[in-house]
Amino acid sequence: MAKSYDVIVVGGGHAGIEAALAASRLGVSVLFLTMNPDTLGMMSCNPAIGGLAKGQIVREIDCLGGAMALNIDATGIQFRMLNTAKGPAVQSPRAQADKMAYAGRIRSVIENDAGITLAMDTVKGLIIKNGKVCGVQGSYEEAYWGHTVILTPGTFLKGRLHIGDRVFPGGRLSEHPADGLGKALFELGLPMGRLKTGTPARVDRRTIDISRMEKQEGDDPPRPFSFRTKALTIDQVACYKTHTNEKTHEVIRNNMERSALFSGNITGIGPRYCPSIEDKVKKFPERESHLIFVEPEGRYTSEMYLNGVSSSLPAEVQEEFLHTVQGLEQARIVRYAYAVEYDYVFPYILRETLEVRDIPGLYLAGQVNGTSGYEEAAAQGLMAGINAALQVLGREPFVLKRDEAYIGVLIDDLITKGADEPYRMFTSRAEYRLLLRADNADRRLVPKAAAIGLVDRTFLNRVEEKYRCSSELEATLRQEALRTDDPQWSRFNGKKLFELLKMKDMDMDSLLELAGLNAPRKRDVLESVAIEAKYDGYIARALADIKRFKKMEEMPLPQAFDYTSVKGLTSEAAEKLNKYLPSSIGMASRISGISPADISVLIIRFTRKEGL
Repeated sequence: MAKSYDVIVVGGGHAGIEAALAASRLGVSVLFLTMNPDTLGMMSCNPAIGGLAKGQIVREIDCLGGAMALNIDATGIQFRMLNTAKGPAVQSPRAQADKMAYAGRIRSVIENDAGITLAMDTVKGLIIKNGKVCGVQGSYEEAYWGHTVILTPGTFLKGRLHIGDRVFPGGRLSEHPADGLGKALFELGLPMGRLKTGTPARVDRRTIDISRMEKQEGDDPPRPFSFRTKALTIDQVACYKTHTNEKTHEVIRNNMERSALFSGNITGIGPRYCPSIEDKVKKFPERESHLIFVEPEGRYTSEMYLNGVSSSLPAEVQEEFLHTVQGLEQARIVRYAYAVEYDYVFPYILRETLEVRDIPGLYLAGQVNGTSGYEEAAAQGLMAGINAALQVLGREPFVLKRDEAYIGVLIDDLITKGADEPYRMFTSRAEYRLLLRADNADRRLVPKAAAIGLVDRTFLNRVEEKYRCSSELEATLRQEALRTDDPQWSRFNGKKLFELLKMKDMDMDSLLELAGLNAPRKRDVLESVAIEAKYDGYIARALADIKRFKKMEEMPLPQAFDYTSVKGLTSEAAEKLNKYLPSSIGMASRISGISPADISVLIIRFTRKEGL
């Protein structure tokens, strides 16, 4: 028999990368199979990492030892903190990437990892014996054997590309689909559906007039994504903004029936929060214009990405409507926009570890679970890689709860609510977003990561020192009262400094100077304490809510049970519970169609002596 691996990862996108690296960090052997190593870590759509809520996910991936944050720090060309006019709970880092440098560097990381064997092949099926996965079937070899398998096929399962009435097989332009693997999953009886996403045209910078667009610079100084990056010293590249107009919309309306989306060629459901330009024009006829971000694809290329105008219109129509946009009148399209339609697996069949409930050892991560976005995919890959490795090692699984991480919210949403459309993370999805900020991801997750061997002691020591200093400063501010002769502030004499810091017009630097406590301290320490003070009351209430709900959340439910036998449950509730098989009362409460009355019935049933 050929060599057997502990973990086999299939698919070289952002989910596969984090899965392979996480498993290797835990000391197991990994076979990493991809159709083409040259496209490892390729940014198929927007050449950027982070954004609203997504930036928090990347910080969390970093704190669990992941590679995404470090990779964008090394290859980013513009860094911005979004939502700075709002509170820290919704502020999110974002960085424009040099997409070729990003892919090239992450390939080097993979190839230099001693625990990972990288190989090129197209997986056509799974090897299953006695109900458990034992490996995969490839094109070049008869079989690859492994104790666990993680599938991260992205948009390649029966992938079809649409430009007008033209349809091409592929997961990306010029890359063939994984029809064999898609067929194999269907034949296994996994519940599957079809989704659609899309990407806009890329244009030649030399043919556009950036002087007629609004310039958008990066932050000065730029803030790193990774807590392990001390500082960024780069020359940032500008982005630009322009808008569609009524002429643009007229061209699109006149050709609406030629769009693959409206001609009937596409049956998959597209992302509600990132619609194509023809979808925007149809759904929002009152809008006079739509924003277009013109973003560089890299530092050494003239290609520009037109964020906001993804489309499946014919090539000639794309040319026509883009030439009505200010600054794009002479634009030459380098790559046409297209829509991609693909199969996915309904994620309610997954455990919290992302293992398929009925097929031990098989894990799914990324767009195959109905999500969209590099960040959501990477988070799932990371968790699947961790748990596959822990299963091989005979250790307890690693699960993050909704109050611990956006990653926990993401996975819980998938397995309790499903994905009827491409799932995208938003801060509004996290009920404990005040606790799940981008700035405190290290405090929340690095100790957990260190406990299972995902990060080294050096990283943990640095985080512990940061929050030791933060705790000391906070204690000082809570104890010390203001004593000042400054007439502007003297009326607050006797008031605790920590309470003063909560005031809208008081910042940390001013307070320390006013109180004579302006000894040198690291900026991240000052920011941490300032945020804790501003949100002190809200955070206390959130922690109280968590404590109150914890008992219900952690009350377990059986994993092999027929809920139609429970008297008092509605038929809809019994059907949903049998379908999703929630592991706890808390998870059951988040399933659509499960009412508070149903939850009461479950609590009574399973707190009886003959229950759990």
